[in-house]
Amino acid sequence: MKKTLFILIGIIFGCNSSQKTVSESAINNNDTVPIVDSRAYAATITENELKEHLFIYASDEFEGRETGEPGQKKAVAYLKSEYEKIGVSAAKTNGDYFQKVPLEISKLPTGKLSVNGIDYPIGEHVFTFNPVEATWESIVYVGYGIEAGNYSDYKDLDVTGKMVLIKSGEPRTKEGVYTLSGTQEKSIWSSLSEALNKKIQLAMDKGAKGVLYFDHENFNRFKGRFNSMKSNDSGRMGLKANDKTSFSSLFIDKTLAITLLNTIMEDSEPKTIATHLDLAFKNSNTHVDSENVVAIIKGSEKPDEYIVISSHLDHIGISANGEINNGADDDGSGSVALLEIAEAFKEASKAGNGPKRSIVFLHVTGEEKGLLGSQYYTDIDPIFPLNQTVANLNIDMIGRIDPKRKGDRNYIYLIGSDKLSTELHELSEEINTKYTNIELDYTYNDENDPNRFYYRSDHYNFAKNNIPIIFYFNGTHDDYHRPGDTPDKINYDLLQNRARLVFHTAWEVANREQRIAVDKVFK
Repeated sequence: MKKTLFILIGIIFGCNSSQKTVSESAINNNDTVPIVDSRAYAATITENELKEHLFIYASDEFEGRETGEPGQKKAVAYLKSEYEKIGVSAAKTNGDYFQKVPLEISKLPTGKLSVNGIDYPIGEHVFTFNPVEATWESIVYVGYGIEAGNYSDYKDLDVTGKMVLIKSGEPRTKEGVYTLSGTQEKSIWSSLSEALNKKIQLAMDKGAKGVLYFDHENFNRFKGRFNSMKSNDSGRMGLKANDKTSFSSLFIDKTLAITLLNTIMEDSEPKTIATHLDLAFKNSNTHVDSENVVAIIKGSEKPDEYIVISSHLDHIGISANGEINNGADDDGSGSVALLEIAEAFKEASKAGNGPKRSIVFLHVTGEEKGLLGSQYYTDIDPIFPLNQTVANLNIDMIGRIDPKRKGDRNYIYLIGSDKLSTELHELSEEINTKYTNIELDYTYNDENDPNRFYYRSDHYNFAKNNIPIIFYFNGTHDDYHRPGDTPDKINYDLLQNRARLVFHTAWEVANREQRIAVDKVFK
């Protein structure tokens, strides 16, 4: 539905108003610059259009928008077509709205390890969870593989680019005194839950290419996990690994360990071992074709500074019994809110009142699989530089009411607004008071919140890069991740008001004279 006539009327009244945005009241003290009231544009975000979008986006036709599946492809096509309709450009310079996100479903590798021509197939004496194909004419035995204080198994050893052999445990004297603690008490290097990761990480830090890890006591425990994955080979989706820089960890039993070093049980002295080691574990991962959708409205004065407004476009697809999980709230509500917010900014631009900073509209894939689309954007291929990204406003579920919450239905949970920028938090409060008067509930912003929502949506990947964020969230409900999350259950008046709050906040951050100050660090 076009809104041009309404917009023009709104602009006429808005420009004659004495109201000022927070930043405008601070920088336009002499009123020599015309004041633009964002309410005229926020008013274009309406219940009816949000509903119209969502009944399409969360329909059965989209099959629950499972990452990489046909329904998700329909979702990204819909988002692209809507941006084209309203005239909001693709973020990529080649005009492509899609940012390909290379994903794969991890499967157990197949193959074998060979020592001097003797084969050890995966799953009996050796196993690994990652593919690796390499050959060595020697390996480096580093004993316990520990470096702590004055003690180091790596002393005078160069393991750069080499395969190292490590055994579990830690050194002790014949009298039973542990070298590191100086007592008969074990140190952290004997803790199964911590020592394994510490030893592998240390080998990586030393430049090793891989680890052969021998833990006689716990080999069967590790093997149990391997066998469990083998019997349930559905795999886990993740970002495609870069095989050229991958580090391989292999777990071996006593038979193979003694083949490599026949004195390994009693010998802890680091040394180089001449042996022909051939690793041939092939990748059996399944490729997943998926993409983020990214659009932009360029800033009029500071186009190289960016406010990213994000939501995730995916959901969990079809249940085993054939029921469709429509994901109207999670995160259909955020997806359609983003479209309406983009249209509001576009109408402002058409009237000559576009944002001073650029606004990026980022719909990410694979959120339900572990925040994969946003991780790819921030960690691997940021279309716009992170050091020029002023803030991220992330919308994930804003169309329903948390049944556990007491009080006014006109609320929204805010998470993270004060974690990195006091200024952003205060601005957010002022904007809400001025324009929307929604109850801002900080229940889940608590550092001790057991739900840890701060770490569970796409804003996290921006926050970990010390980019100020606000996460807008209505809380969970009985239909969360179930077929009952349908568009008829959305509270469209609340969705409208919450989307307008995000718009007003983005407007303010985009148009203020100075970028938001970061006065805290991520933790």
